[in-house]
Amino acid sequence: MLRMSLKIRVKICGLSEPDQVRSAVAAEADYVGFVFFSKSPRNISVAQAKALAALTPEGVQKVALVVNADDAFLDELVAQVPLDMFQLHGSETPQRVAEVRARYGLPVMKAVGVAGPDDLPMLDSYAAVADQLLVDAKPPKDADLPGGNGLAFDWRLIADHSWSVPWMLAGGLSPENVAEAVRLTGARQVDVSSGVESAPGAKDETLIAAFVNAARGG
Repeated sequence: MLRMSLKIRVKICGLSEPDQVRSAVAAEADYVGFVFFSKSPRNISVAQAKALAALTPEGVQKVALVVNADDAFLDELVAQVPLDMFQLHGSETPQRVAEVRARYGLPVMKAVGVAGPDDLPMLDSYAAVADQLLVDAKPPKDADLPGGNGLAFDWRLIADHSWSVPWMLAGGLSPENVAEAVRLTGARQVDVSSGVESAPGAKDETLIAAFVNAARGG
């Protein structure tokens, strides 16, 4: 019964406009995610992120999603934007995760793509060095994006699995399926991007509110 009483924490990722941040905050999201990846329709500049971060109140975690970013870019990012967490969404090694944590003193969430049972040991490897895990659907081999593809994986693969650090479920979540995803996996945190969009990169205020409500059993 205790598990059911805990509030599901929600991350709305890929925010690029002031109204999108306001919508996520109004819906009582716990995290807002900013994407720094040129191929993504949700990509923003450091200057844009700085402006969006200024709209984000205390208590809402500001997460920077980066893909195989070098220190020069991360240095610029942390100098300009008051971030709360990095989300490493590329092919960063466990060693690189540890380096980023040590260099910047910020929590690091490592995204790991899952398609089948053979992918699960990688989660254990990253749990040893990351502050959180993002359990995402593995993108197709020909995909341009490492995430945000609107794809889900078989949630039964991680049913009631636990790791040594907090974890977040991502991949193909929407207002229609998030409650079932939480039920099947036991996830206490969920992440959404394309599932609350009316078009790629265009977040929808109504869908954001519906997603948060559904995730928390409303």
